Amino acid sequence: MRAKITYAVTAAVLVFYFVLVGSRGVMLIQSGTVITVTFGIVVLILPVIGIWFLWKNTQFVRNANRLAAELDAEGGLPVDELRRTAGGRIDRDSADEVFARRKAETEDAPDDWRSWFRLAVAYHDARDTPRARKAMQRAIALHDGRPVPA
Repeated sequence: MRAKITYAVTAAVLVFYFVLVGSRGVMLIQSGTVITVTFGIVVLILPVIGIWFLWKNTQFVRNANRLAAELDAEGGLPVDELRRTAGGRIDRDSADEVFARRKAETEDAPDDWRSWFRLAVAYHDARDTPRARKAMQRAIALHDGRPVPA
């Protein structure tokens, strides 16, 4: 729940920022000189990119949560079997062991979104966020019957 609140607050702050920057871009365009109009258009592009990025990330999180809820209902969520350090961090060797099992499971069933979901969690636990995101995107695509990203 804490992560959802943090995400919502961050998204709200970003939207406020986008509105603020967008209003400055409009003010620059209204100035009417060639330089300020050009700069105003460039400034307006930043909030558009930011809104697109925020929308894509929100979609990704919602889709991943939808898959997690479905997997939880099936009783297929991965069990947290990782050892932790005294400070509460995941032990790297433990994460590597679980990752090896999840990778083998995914290689045995490459078209099963459930195995890709569990592999994404293993990547995340091993602190490999880019691969975790790719694996989750593949799980979402397989689940939804869409073409699988390369």
